[in-house]
Amino acid sequence: MKPVCLVLGAGAGIGGTVAAKFAKEGYHSYLCRRSDQEGLDRLINNIHEAGGEASGSLMNAIEENTIEETITMIEKDIGPIEVLVYNLGAQTGMKLLEQTSYKEFEWGWRMASLGLFRAAKVLCPLMVNRGKGSLLVTSATAAMRGNMNQHSHAAAMGARRMLCQSLNAEFSSQGIHVAHIVVDGAVDAPDTLGKMMGPEMYKKFRETKGMEHDGLILPEKVADTYFHLAQQHRSTWTHEIDIRAFSDAAWWNSSIMLEQNKD
Repeated sequence: MKPVCLVLGAGAGIGGTVAAKFAKEGYHSYLCRRSDQEGLDRLINNIHEAGGEASGSLMNAIEENTIEETITMIEKDIGPIEVLVYNLGAQTGMKLLEQTSYKEFEWGWRMASLGLFRAAKVLCPLMVNRGKGSLLVTSATAAMRGNMNQHSHAAAMGARRMLCQSLNAEFSSQGIHVAHIVVDGAVDAPDTLGKMMGPEMYKKFRETKGMEHDGLILPEKVADTYFHLAQQHRSTWTHEIDIRAFSDAAWWNSSIMLEQNKD
């Protein structure tokens, strides 16, 4: 029975690529996403064609008991979940405070923080009993700095970061590695950045910043980092990491921060 890598938020960018990496390295990858059965099937079939093991299902993480029931089913029918990749997005768009509804703000919190709490509530005791396990939590620059027009996203991701720290404080000594992974830049992913920008703008952006310029974060290279984190020796665990392209300024050295420091 192979160990399982459960990916919550398995799109065609980071989530699906991480799932493929773990399957290539001998895990059974289980992929969950909210919608697009055809896209999910395509990711799973690609893993099968490459010689890996994978399965998956559509899942709305906000709905009651969906996360809990999925984890329970996998543990019973497929195998022990050794790695959880929590990759659910919580972006509601760039909006001023007056444009941000109560519903949007709550949705961001449910996706970013409550969902991770629910997954950990079920999975951490199982990992403790086995004496090992990894929670790899995708995050964003908004977890480190609140920007204008990001009220929901910043609050949601900030809560996600603090929850990771709390989980680490309780479970790291019991063999569970929790890594908060700040994706500090644009990811070259058609189903996230591509949809947000539109096909024409995305194409031009890739031609000027991505591709041979290496200015966009490549999902394949992110997947290598996630796998490395899951295999780290416990004497040198990484608990937080900031990923960005070489040409991008870090969040603490951005033009916004530099302008603020002048005042």
